[in-house]
Amino acid sequence: MNRDQLAEQLPHAALAFRGYNVTNLGRSRELLEHPLYGPTVERHLHELSPVTAQMLQRHVDLVHFVREGKERSLDTYGEAISLILAMEMAQLELLKLHFQIDYTAARLSFGYSLGEIAALVAGRIMAASEAIQVPLSLCDDCVALARDVTLGILFTRNGELPQDDIRRLCLRINSEGKGVIGISSYLSPNSLLLMGQRDTLDRFKQLAAEQLKVKVSLRKNSDIWPPLHTPIVWERNIPNRAAQLMHTLQIRLVEPVPTVLSLVTGHLIYTELSARSLIHQWVDHPQRLWEAVCEVLSRDVKTVIHIGPEPNLIPATFKRLSENIAAQTEKSLSMRALSAAARRKWLQGVLPERASLMRAPFVNHVILEDWLLENAPPK
Repeated sequence: MNRDQLAEQLPHAALAFRGYNVTNLGRSRELLEHPLYGPTVERHLHELSPVTAQMLQRHVDLVHFVREGKERSLDTYGEAISLILAMEMAQLELLKLHFQIDYTAARLSFGYSLGEIAALVAGRIMAASEAIQVPLSLCDDCVALARDVTLGILFTRNGELPQDDIRRLCLRINSEGKGVIGISSYLSPNSLLLMGQRDTLDRFKQLAAEQLKVKVSLRKNSDIWPPLHTPIVWERNIPNRAAQLMHTLQIRLVEPVPTVLSLVTGHLIYTELSARSLIHQWVDHPQRLWEAVCEVLSRDVKTVIHIGPEPNLIPATFKRLSENIAAQTEKSLSMRALSAAARRKWLQGVLPERASLMRAPFVNHVILEDWLLENAPPK
C-alpha cells in the first residue's frame, strides 16, 4: 500500500496499538538510525527518559536502550513500557511529518493493555509523559508479583468456553486462600488467558476436568508476565494507588480524537468524563480483545494500522479469525458475497449478530514500522 492509498483508507481505518511483550524492540533501532527518521525518534525517547528515571528511581536512557538493540528481562519492564509508548508516538509523528498523513482522521483507535494508554495519548487527552506515570508507578510491584505467577492459555475445540463457569472455578480456588487466579484476556469465544499464583493453574486444570461441561486444554507459558488485568494486583492495592495518582494527572476534559475503543468494556465508551474511571478499571479488569475485534469489524473498518515495535497479538488475532472464516466458508456462499451482505442494514436483523465477522478476510493490515521503512522518502 503506497502513500496515496494509505491516506485514502484512513477515514475507514482503525489504529491498533500494541502492549508489552517479551520482545519489545521490533525495528526501533532501524528507525532511530535512519537519517530522516532518527531525530524524531530520538526526541520522543529523550522526552520519556526523565519521567521514567524519576518514577523508577534509577538512571534511564531510552536512546541508549534502543541503540544497544538487545532485548531485556522483566527487570527492565519499566524501561520497556516507556520505550513502547515513545516509539508508538514517534511512528505517528513520522507518518504526519514525512507523508502528510494525519492519523486523527482514522475512524477509531484501540490498544491491547499498554496500547490503550497509547491510544489515549494519540487521542490528545493527555501527554505521553503524564500517561506513562500510571503504569510506571505500578511496575515494581507488578514485577514482584510476577515472580510466582504463571500465564496459561485455556481453550476448547468443542464450541465456546463457558465463561461464567470458568469464573466460578477461579472464585472457588481464590477462596481456598492458597493463591489467586483470574482471567487476564478474552481472546476469542473458545480461548482466553488465565494468570495464577503458585499452583492455582494446576488446581484449575484439575477442577475443570471434573466440573466443566466441555473439554478444555490449558497450556502454560514459560515466560514471566506482570499480572495486570487480573485480581492478583489487589494484593498490593495497585488499582487504588493508580486511582489516587490519577486525581492529579493532567487529563483534558475532552473526547479523544480519534475515538477510543476500550478493551476494558469492548465498546466505544471514552467521553470527556470517563477516562479516569476507565483507566482505574484497566488495571485489574480482563482485556476484552474479542469484543473489540467484533466492534472494529462492525464499524466497517477496511484497514487496521498496527502501531508500535513488532506488533503481534492483535495482528495474530485478526489472522486467525480470517483463516477460520476462510476454512468455514470454503464450500459455501463466496466470502465476498457474505462480506457484502454483512454491510447491508436491512439484513442485519435476520443474519446472526456477528455477521460482520465475515468481513475479516478482506480487511487490510499495515504494520506501520515496516511501512515507514519500506516507503521512506529519498534522503
